Amino acid sequence: MSLAPSLTGNRTLFQRFLSVIERVGNTLPNPSTLFALLAGVVVLCSWVFSRMGVQVVHPATGQTIAVINLLSIEGLQRMITNVVPNFVGFPPLGTVLACLVGIAVAERTGLITAALRLIVLTSPKRWLTSIVIFGGILSHSGADVGYVLFIPLGAAIFHAAGRHPLAGLAAAFAGVSGGFSANLVLGTIDVLLAGLTQAAAVVVKPSIVVQPTANWFFLIAATVLVTVVGTLVTERIVEPRLGAYTGDAPREPIVPLSALEKRGLWMSIAATLGLTAIILWGVLPEAGFLTDAARPRTLLGERLLNSFLMRGMIFFIFLYGLVSGLAYGIGARTVKNDNDVVRGMDQSIATMAAYIVMAFFAAQFLAYFNWTNLGTVMAVKGAGLIKSLNLQDSPILLMVSLVFFTGVVNLVIGSASAKWALLAPIFVPMFMLLGYSPELVQGAYRVGDSCTNIITPLMNYFPLILTFAARYVPNTGIGTMIATMMPYSIAFMISWTLMLVVWIWLGIPMGPGAPLFLAQ
Repeated sequence: MSLAPSLTGNRTLFQRFLSVIERVGNTLPNPSTLFALLAGVVVLCSWVFSRMGVQVVHPATGQTIAVINLLSIEGLQRMITNVVPNFVGFPPLGTVLACLVGIAVAERTGLITAALRLIVLTSPKRWLTSIVIFGGILSHSGADVGYVLFIPLGAAIFHAAGRHPLAGLAAAFAGVSGGFSANLVLGTIDVLLAGLTQAAAVVVKPSIVVQPTANWFFLIAATVLVTVVGTLVTERIVEPRLGAYTGDAPREPIVPLSALEKRGLWMSIAATLGLTAIILWGVLPEAGFLTDAARPRTLLGERLLNSFLMRGMIFFIFLYGLVSGLAYGIGARTVKNDNDVVRGMDQSIATMAAYIVMAFFAAQFLAYFNWTNLGTVMAVKGAGLIKSLNLQDSPILLMVSLVFFTGVVNLVIGSASAKWALLAPIFVPMFMLLGYSPELVQGAYRVGDSCTNIITPLMNYFPLILTFAARYVPNTGIGTMIATMMPYSIAFMISWTLMLVVWIWLGIPMGPGAPLFLAQ
């Protein structure tokens, strides 16, 4: 179904373009059916390209990688015996359900509703969009919990403020996923990418060390850029296109908090601070119970990145939801016994039934796609094509080509580290031989990797976003979501690439001790 209202006056060419994308996308089958059909297409393509003998050489290992035929006897046996492992091992499934069990307590006791009303009552309306996008950017520091926790929160905040909830969802999605390579703090992805970059860079310069802080200055600047551009896109393009919300989802009246609600919030804050104090006690000391004795680190930042807090972030999100929700429920007297708590968990999981069905088929499709090596072959051959363009005399153009090429590859390979494991051995040495630092190449890669996250249905969390949207607009189609997010993707790609070009022109370091150019 289409969300766009009949706009008064003549629509712009871009608005008509988005409407075409929405209509075409929404003619596709139900997302569960679509993933099942895509799985069949992958199996058929694996047979065709395998018969053609398509193969590539992995740039890092030198191993020959051929397309695997899933229509062979071995392939069929693999598909038959791995239906359950594929489903159970689907990366977002456990994350989503585990987080929601804890968050359900905070939701069903009334904590989230009270907090939303407080946010809307105390936040200046003109800053609400920027707050949602900026919060989304910061949220992905905790692994993938931003997808589960913050994106539905953005929709709820906008709905509570009387604005279209899908505009809030889109703004939060743009911050969490479109702004994946923007942040004020470092996360585990910075460690992973730096390790891959260094492994590729030592081929040219064996003594080089690439730190996790390699792109930190660039990430901080990108945080400002994504927040500003995302706010403009939301308020000038996305929200006017969606129009006024006319759905049936109930909206909480924005009235001052009652005495019981205030008491519940204070008890929730006290419980949250107490839990936070215990966690800090576990990670701040070098020998804290949440630090890894097998990987000791002197610097606090390194201890945090390698701590069990970061590795077990899903558990702590569950724990925060449970503890804060219980404290609120007791203080506000919305919880009478354990049955109220468990019933809230049951109801929350029940709302995810459509997502669980969708996840089953998406898991099979993604497993088949990975087994066939089609994504790897496409990435390596595409990188070889760019390398063959002989743009060595135009390194800026070559860098921009890397940004756009990464954005295209991101449509078929969602994992940032998996893509970089393929592309780093090709592009890092090539740029280093031109005098550019590996930190700069990694930064260019991260621009492209972020910008198209929000428009690819193959991204692991895309089915979950559709489920969140369906709470407000039932049967939200893939076309509607892609058309809604397309303006962000285009705006981020253009503005972020321009920022990269200006960054190079001005010669600003990408991070502490991370110059743009190699010393001669």
